[in-house]
Amino acid sequence: MPLVLSAIYIKGFKTFARPIRMPLTGGVTAIVGPNGSGKSNITDALLFALGEGSPSILRAGLMNDLIFSGSDSLPPASIAEVTLVLDNARGKISLPYEEVSLTRRISRGGETEYRINGTRARLTDVRTVAGEAGLGRHSVLRQGADEPIVAGGRTAWRNALEE
Repeated sequence: MPLVLSAIYIKGFKTFARPIRMPLTGGVTAIVGPNGSGKSNITDALLFALGEGSPSILRAGLMNDLIFSGSDSLPPASIAEVTLVLDNARGKISLPYEEVSLTRRISRGGETEYRINGTRARLTDVRTVAGEAGLGRHSVLRQGADEPIVAGGRTAWRNALEE
């Protein structure tokens, strides 16, 4: 059985002003909701935690734009933080923990910090653990990334019908 992303914690990232915990169960996870509800911000949070360094891929102008900027009722956040929790009960990750957390935090001053199970780590270390877990930037379908897949499927189906 593959590793399971068992939860995501998001705090101060984009529209997530207050800390949230999203428990996940095994299998495919689909995020569904109306336009403007923050669905894409969750996939951006996943990519952010995995070390994505391009603001444009995270749909932001600058990395500081990822930090909640405040609203009429809530003050701006000082940091954006995302933690991915991986179930390692089967020992697929080469760390001696049944649960492994990967955290990335960015401050308004531009400092970025990575942590593995609460201990400071390098981006290289986070990517190594994520790779052992089978996670990477290519395992997350971003907004609009499914169109070539769907369009390719329609083309193949159309070609099969014409033959």
